[in-house]
Amino acid sequence: MLLSYYDSMCMDSRPLVPLLSGRYNSAAMPIMDSHALDFISYSYDQTLRYGVKLGQLLIPRDFLCLSGNLGSGKTVLAIGIARGWGSLESATSPSYMLVNEYSRADGAQLHHMDCYRLQNAVDADHIGVDERLQLGATLIVEWPEHIQSWIPIQRLWITMNYITEDKRSVEIRADGDRFAKLLSEFRKNAFQHGST
Repeated sequence: MLLSYYDSMCMDSRPLVPLLSGRYNSAAMPIMDSHALDFISYSYDQTLRYGVKLGQLLIPRDFLCLSGNLGSGKTVLAIGIARGWGSLESATSPSYMLVNEYSRADGAQLHHMDCYRLQNAVDADHIGVDERLQLGATLIVEWPEHIQSWIPIQRLWITMNYITEDKRSVEIRADGDRFAKLLSEFRKNAFQHGST
């Protein structure tokens, strides 16, 4: 017997019933943790689109951590974030500059930092993480593990992993009320039918 959508939502002890297509009704699947989201990006373009969706939701002083090995797609996601945020300049990898600063038409600032070459808190002090936040910049930090002691407790932590040439896993963890709300909005905007 197939359960109705309402019945499947209310019966915690029963397994979800597959649809005739063989897939499960994802709308009926409970969100296990409102502060976390895991998904797969199946292409470079899809990773960019996820970044655009996220960038559209950012406000001044938001702090995003992009973690993952070389080639995991962090910079691709950051380029999409800058596009969605409204950067007047095309975003690029800040690997050799350490920080790329982008402006929006309203004067807002987005700073994209690459901390791969930083060794300790003294190095982090030189790139002015606190000062940038105090000035109202939105920060995207690649390799945040290298400046762990400088990272605010409230942040959005994104971990990316290489699966195949085209596929990347994306795990997002929201710490703090602002970022839980941001993650909830991203979940709605990015995963509505046909949105990516």
